[in-house]
Amino acid sequence: MIRLPDPKPDVMARRPQIIAGLARLLPADALITEETRMKPYETDGLPAYRQMPLAVALPRTTEEVAAVLRYCHENGVRVIPRGAGTSLSGGALPLADAVVVGLMRMNRILDVNYDDRFAVVQAGVTNIGITKAVEADGFFYAPDPSSQLACMIGGNVMMNSGGAHCLKYGVTANNLLGVKFVTIEGEVIDIGGTHVDAAGYDWLGLITGSEGQLGMVTEVTVRILRSPEGARAMLAAFDSIPVAGAAVDAIIGSGIIPVALEFMDRPCIHACEAFAHAGYPLDAEAMLIIEVEGSLAEQDALLARIRDICAKFNPISMKLAESAEQSLAIWKGRKGAFGAVGRISPDYLCMDGTIPTGELAHVLTRITELSQQYGLGVANVFHAGDGNLHPLIMFDANDPESFARAEQFGADILRLCVEVGGCLTGEHGVGIEKRDLMPVQFTPGELRLQRNIKSAFDPAWLLNPAKVFPLEDNPVLAA
Repeated sequence: MIRLPDPKPDVMARRPQIIAGLARLLPADALITEETRMKPYETDGLPAYRQMPLAVALPRTTEEVAAVLRYCHENGVRVIPRGAGTSLSGGALPLADAVVVGLMRMNRILDVNYDDRFAVVQAGVTNIGITKAVEADGFFYAPDPSSQLACMIGGNVMMNSGGAHCLKYGVTANNLLGVKFVTIEGEVIDIGGTHVDAAGYDWLGLITGSEGQLGMVTEVTVRILRSPEGARAMLAAFDSIPVAGAAVDAIIGSGIIPVALEFMDRPCIHACEAFAHAGYPLDAEAMLIIEVEGSLAEQDALLARIRDICAKFNPISMKLAESAEQSLAIWKGRKGAFGAVGRISPDYLCMDGTIPTGELAHVLTRITELSQQYGLGVANVFHAGDGNLHPLIMFDANDPESFARAEQFGADILRLCVEVGGCLTGEHGVGIEKRDLMPVQFTPGELRLQRNIKSAFDPAWLLNPAKVFPLEDNPVLAA
């Protein structure tokens, strides 16, 4: 079990005064202190861990965010930044002595510039909300996490989120131009701008993926792209996981960069087919979903090349979509994969490690062996094109022994990812889930440098404490 730090007694003793102080800074409806109303904020997308916060602040403006952070800094109160709470690594898990600062009410599109291809939005705008705001004019926002209907752009920046189409278009960092950033002292700073490569140090690169350790983002400027002429998907089904992994490596090795290249194994195929009735081949051990885009001629040419590559691996079946409707049907099961697995297991842990694509066959075989070793089912669904794994480890959270085995299983998968030249996280972040595994990937000197950067921005370690770094490396919590 992952340990959470004990609350600071002096802060808990001052709770009435702290609430009164926050109430002076915010509208009456922007502060939640009753336990029943705070219940939705006690956990995030890693619901096995729960903790009621001290209070929840829901500001509507950057000025209100700055006022709350300044007050918490002056009074030694910890702060948990929160977007939609879809973090799968426990990144938005509260602490008992912390104020959750949620940005869901900051949900306005502030500016759209089609000539220079950017949009300025508040941090609480949903990922899909950006595309919805510009699609009528033939534009879209490229990163597309599976939770894009709910997850917010501020959280995407903090976790450097990706999605199925990041293989071609990149993750959040590749589509980000600027942010409005609030420090723990309440200072508001504009970083980056409305164009590529703003002058000065790359502060934007430092902040993106920082998991709320350095400050809070309240506005985001993103690239918007011209929508492609069209896109089509295909399925390729295989009789073994290693063969499917080898096919992925061959596609990438050929120099073709599909828009998306997704992998599903037999348990996931069956769960998704029962859930979405997408016409998936139930006799397959592994299946690839491959999408290309461009003109009809470009789509035909790319799909023909990919089909020829897959044919070398003796697929059980291949299916090419002939229309946008058929492509949507192919994607229907994949988009609902997490919910589908939730129907067949009371609980699951969604892991997030990244490996070189040449190691896919070896790593997937080893995950199967670990599944047998721990006696727990696993369904694999992930972004195969860039080696971003998402094994779904099935367990029963009401059984502490089952939960403990699931966590150990997950830790072994992440160690394996690092062992073959990959890393601990591709898009979900470290949060609490992977923090104690950080020494597996980073040397003591590398961790010390990261902690020094954290301390430069947040000397008292008030921002999102107990995340990212092992507790014994936290100069405040370890004291």
